[in-house]
Amino acid sequence: MSLRRFILKRVLSIIPILFGVSVITFALVHLTPGDPIDQMIGLNPDMTRADEAQLRARYGLDGPVWQQYMTWIGNVITGDLGQVYSSGRDVSWIIQARLPETVALGLFGWAFGLLIAIPTGIYAAVKKDQFADTASRFLALSGISIPNFWLGLMLILIGSLWIGLWPVLPPSRQPLYHPEMLWYLILPGITIGTASAASIMRVMRTSMAEEMNKEYVMAARAKGLPERTVVLKHVLRNSLISVVTLAATLTASIVAGSVVVEFVFNWPGLGREFINAINQREINLIMGITLFTGVFIILANLLADILYAVLDPRIRYD
Repeated sequence: MSLRRFILKRVLSIIPILFGVSVITFALVHLTPGDPIDQMIGLNPDMTRADEAQLRARYGLDGPVWQQYMTWIGNVITGDLGQVYSSGRDVSWIIQARLPETVALGLFGWAFGLLIAIPTGIYAAVKKDQFADTASRFLALSGISIPNFWLGLMLILIGSLWIGLWPVLPPSRQPLYHPEMLWYLILPGITIGTASAASIMRVMRTSMAEEMNKEYVMAARAKGLPERTVVLKHVLRNSLISVVTLAATLTASIVAGSVVVEFVFNWPGLGREFINAINQREINLIMGITLFTGVFIILANLLADILYAVLDPRIRYD
């Protein structure tokens, strides 16, 4: 199977997945007790049942659930994610406005994770069953076990209050890619990337250790190739297949972790906006952010499948 046909097959396979994501997103939000109208009634106890019925009819919340879904998904297909009930702001505009901050935080997390995980995993595999290998496995287990909200609070305590190298709050009135903003992103980037770095490092170490015992590695060494060439040119490429697959899977944890990390560091991204939407029961904003996140994760896994097929052409024929 050619690479082009493989990609087309994978793209077509995500269509039913996207449909399922939209159904689950809508169902979870609407099956949860309470909605924005209930919030309005709670803030205005003098509101009558007639006023409540009028508001529900105005916002399209008075029909059956399936009818509300059909209306919502029809609007989503045309690019309309609805409006925030309390302020009238467009949900699509909010996502576009908050997305750069979330992307910047995610890139910092990925950069930290990959820069730490890949060299550490290679070193641990080369030094298998030695002290460096044992220490790396201990650090990996610690990185996976530590809750990111606790790690974020500890980094704020140490880096901001004790050492004083980072501000407690993000700099105001500065563009996103200003040096001060990028400097502030180091702590939340470490927080969000620690668990991913630990997971990738463990997979990298295991995969490298398995590859180094195979016959082609022994043959390369028998030809007199330097150990550095054997490890970096031959073993590393085959080991990266497992890492690419895991990296796409961990995209979900990075996106989900940004919700907590953004709230801890008061970072104005989609995560903090999502928390505020839940507190205010803004169902359109909740569904918009959830659907956008789901689509992002699906596309990340699609990219991983393509990279997987490029690194190992045998995958195209499975």
